Amino acid sequence: MAGNDWINSYLEAILDVGPGLDDAKTSLLLRERGRFSPTRYFVEEVITGFDETDLHRSWVKAAATRSPQERNTRLENMCWRIWNLARQKKQLEGEEAQRMAKRRLERERGRREATADMSEDLSEGEKGDIVSDISAHGDSTRGRLPRISSVDVMETWASNQKGKRLYIYTCSLHGLIRGENMELGRDSDTGGQVIKYVVELARALGSMPGVYRVDLLTRQVSSPDVDWSYGEPTEMLTPTNSEGFADEMGESSGAYIIRIPFGPKDKYIPKELLWPHISEFVDGALNHIIQMSKVLGEQIGGGQPVWPVAIHGHYADAGDSAALLSGALNVPMLFTGHSLGRDKLEQLLKQGRQSRDEINMTYKIMRRIEAEELSLDASEIVITSTRQEVDQQWNLYDGFDPILERKLRARIKRNVSCHGRFMPRMVVIPPGMEFHHIVPQDGDMDGETEGNDDHPASPDPSIWSEIMRFFTNPRKPMILALARPDPKKNITTLVKAFGECRPLRELANLTLIMGNRDGIDEMSSTNASVLLSILKMIDKYDLYGQVAYPKHHKQSDVPDIYRLAAKTKGVFINPAFIEPFGLTLIEAAAHGLPLVATKNGGPVDIQRVLDNGLLIDPHDQQSIAEALLKLVADKQLWTRCRQNGLKNIHLFSWTEHCKTYLSRIASCKPRHPQWQRNDDGVENSESDSPSDSLRDIQDLSLNLKFSLDGEKNEASGNLDNPLESEESAVDGKSKLENAVLNWSKGIKDSRKAGFTEKAYQNFGSGKFPALRRRYYIFVIAVDCDSITGLVEITGNIFEAVGKERMEGSVGFILSTSSTMSELHSSLISGGLSVTDFDAFICNSGSDLYYPSLTSEDCPFVVDQDYHSHIEYRWGGEGLRKTVVRWASSITDKKGESEEQIVTEDEQLSTNYCYAFKVRKPVGVPTVKEVRKFMRIQALRCHVIYCQSGTKLNVIPVLASRSQALRYLYIRWGVDLSKMVVFVGECGDTDYEGLLGGIHKTVILKGVSSSASSQLHANRSYPLSDVVSFDSPNIAQTTEGCCSANVRNALEKLGLFEG
Repeated sequence: MAGNDWINSYLEAILDVGPGLDDAKTSLLLRERGRFSPTRYFVEEVITGFDETDLHRSWVKAAATRSPQERNTRLENMCWRIWNLARQKKQLEGEEAQRMAKRRLERERGRREATADMSEDLSEGEKGDIVSDISAHGDSTRGRLPRISSVDVMETWASNQKGKRLYIYTCSLHGLIRGENMELGRDSDTGGQVIKYVVELARALGSMPGVYRVDLLTRQVSSPDVDWSYGEPTEMLTPTNSEGFADEMGESSGAYIIRIPFGPKDKYIPKELLWPHISEFVDGALNHIIQMSKVLGEQIGGGQPVWPVAIHGHYADAGDSAALLSGALNVPMLFTGHSLGRDKLEQLLKQGRQSRDEINMTYKIMRRIEAEELSLDASEIVITSTRQEVDQQWNLYDGFDPILERKLRARIKRNVSCHGRFMPRMVVIPPGMEFHHIVPQDGDMDGETEGNDDHPASPDPSIWSEIMRFFTNPRKPMILALARPDPKKNITTLVKAFGECRPLRELANLTLIMGNRDGIDEMSSTNASVLLSILKMIDKYDLYGQVAYPKHHKQSDVPDIYRLAAKTKGVFINPAFIEPFGLTLIEAAAHGLPLVATKNGGPVDIQRVLDNGLLIDPHDQQSIAEALLKLVADKQLWTRCRQNGLKNIHLFSWTEHCKTYLSRIASCKPRHPQWQRNDDGVENSESDSPSDSLRDIQDLSLNLKFSLDGEKNEASGNLDNPLESEESAVDGKSKLENAVLNWSKGIKDSRKAGFTEKAYQNFGSGKFPALRRRYYIFVIAVDCDSITGLVEITGNIFEAVGKERMEGSVGFILSTSSTMSELHSSLISGGLSVTDFDAFICNSGSDLYYPSLTSEDCPFVVDQDYHSHIEYRWGGEGLRKTVVRWASSITDKKGESEEQIVTEDEQLSTNYCYAFKVRKPVGVPTVKEVRKFMRIQALRCHVIYCQSGTKLNVIPVLASRSQALRYLYIRWGVDLSKMVVFVGECGDTDYEGLLGGIHKTVILKGVSSSASSQLHANRSYPLSDVVSFDSPNIAQTTEGCCSANVRNALEKLGLFEG
């Protein structure tokens, strides 16, 4: 066959196997008792190159077939299968190469355009300001506090922190998290890099001076499949070293694990299945934070709520949650990715076993990547463990460009405008470890460790006998590997290297601690496959008596396992293909073990600091064997590596980590709910929600403006140039602003405007706005083709709850992509009054209004406090210019002429929403492509196609209609669980955010359009990765949206009796 000659040659080699050929140059891999076997070469090199276990099984069956004809037929079929795999792999590699080339061109073009916008050139000195100056172990220590190297320095630093009372919030959603006896390696969600790291970080931070409380929020799991402790709502973490700061301890101080119930009840599920329940976690976490802020306010805040100083998300799912919480609370966000989705996607594509769609279906990888991109949009600081993570992994993301980041940083230092562009700060802080309880093993297997007064000799730990029972000669040095049986941990290559190196087998034993298991059949298919491969290799190389692989160990046994390896003068190895950091390397070094580790990832940085071992290529088994043999055989090298590790290990202490961590938090601009601040000397309301007094109304007058589209008259949204903002503010002294002053004066002057009597007459209890006294809040967020359709549906919903509406127990909010002026005219023409509603969420969630009961000319007031929540990283005029330039490039060619498809709509644009008309929805880029364009330009915004794709709204990145609902909860105490959101079967491209959470959702069947459905056709991930449609909080009308069907859906949700 033309182009497939190599297949024919392999086929002939297999079918016509003759006598073996002696070849002195043939490698050990190609030899079989001194004879070259084409058959073996074909199986081991070609088949295993695709890592297809089913092909190996087919080979075993073919080899066992006695009939030559049948065997040849089987082998020929295998050839064709492998040829097909090779073709698929080559196709995937070609497609990936094209994507990478396109991505490089897009990034270079975006960088050029951003640089052109930022017209001022950088000096040579500024060009040298590189990201590495923030490395924890780099040559430069600029911006870092002095290293804690003595008790005196620690006491001095601690005394400077005593006046602080910080509340820090961290979250890690998946896996099983508890303070003691962590089940590390139980499954792929219980790795040490996430589970152990987040617990130890919270514990260490809780013991630091100046930190009052640390909350680690995770999922509550009350399942018979796991221990009961994971169902406990609260667990206090025992402090490690807080004796010197006991005077700072208070009633609620310290570090705590807070477990939030979300997702399927009574079921432990993998992280890939948690994505549809993220919004539910966010709402639950928000409730906890608000309650805790009030408690801490009573204890240490003088009655003022104490908000978190930062919100730290760990891994992509928690990063997504932290971004939403950060936006809702207006609190700085930190993010640690641990393991990144784009890097994993590239690795899986290189293997050639699965297509991109298959990978996405298995790992929900596109949902994960989008969460990481959103985390980049929202984070002020991204904490990484190594430089490799910054240079090679984060560099894969649209939202981070190290070259553009350096330019932006230089401009910020020069106090020069960045034209609306922002980039998170990458900070390298290696994970820490507690060393005070570790006593390095000084004895050996020939003599027991001598006891002394401080550390008397004790019986050998039980785990020692559990391991040593595997060995024929337990006194040989132990090569220790501690990792779950995951393909990426590369344990099989380690066993192969050990089995094929006779000198190494003669000198050492191999111990594999591969998590806990009861039976192989009960393990996941991937882990079981790896373990079976290891057991087969042990049998193949006859390693019985030389390899230990115990089934069980406790987390408390791990230090004893390290001690046993050190006692035998052994070596610790981490042969993973890529290791994000390598906490086990730090632990092993602290116990006096030399290291052999992969050269890909964090171990490079660790080795550079500790200088206590060798780096290897994880794909080269000969390199692995030689490095192990070198350390085991050369006792002087072993001793030198051990001493170097023990001498330098303090550089990875938790104290050092937390000190750098806290200094980075201190560098963030403090942000918290804006209405708590008092910058103008005006005595604002101090309570979380205003009290039932006239002073509350007076307070509100300071932050609410009369408006029909009042945002047009606010200070300019351009945050880059304060001079422009000042001028705009002066020019903006319009009659609307004067109306605000007159309004507040009218309150003080009692009856001048007739407000006082009307206030108590119309508000009843005097609370403002009225939604605070409703039992239920109905949010009408139906994205109709026209506002007229929205008014009709609103009338049906009014009719469905007519009785409750008249009683005042149900309030209503309209949520739409339209402006307030458009909405107002439609309400009037539809026979509805503005007073029928308690609030209006307009412009896709970028503006929030309340009806005014005191002004006929200006029937609405705009909530400026809401703008302070969403303006973080809003690009202002710089963003607008870039979007206008992008819009001009979207054209429709008609013969020789070109028609611009997307045009700016200045009339409908506001300071926090840039509106664009779309003349031809089918001809515009998808929302994910527009979002990608903005991120490459370092512009942080939320792009929404609305009104069946005929309009494009560009709003702040953390503004949305769903975030506006959370703001109402924080600002006015509106219970989210008492909200009911009405949506259609489809909607604008922010539709997905309205469905999840603890609120109730009613889906109106048949209310959508084909155009709206088309907006979601090119999603990166299916809607099922965002929303759990089998949730008890979601109901769907049977047919249409008549009042009877709406009432039935509400009864299904248990809101009203039938």
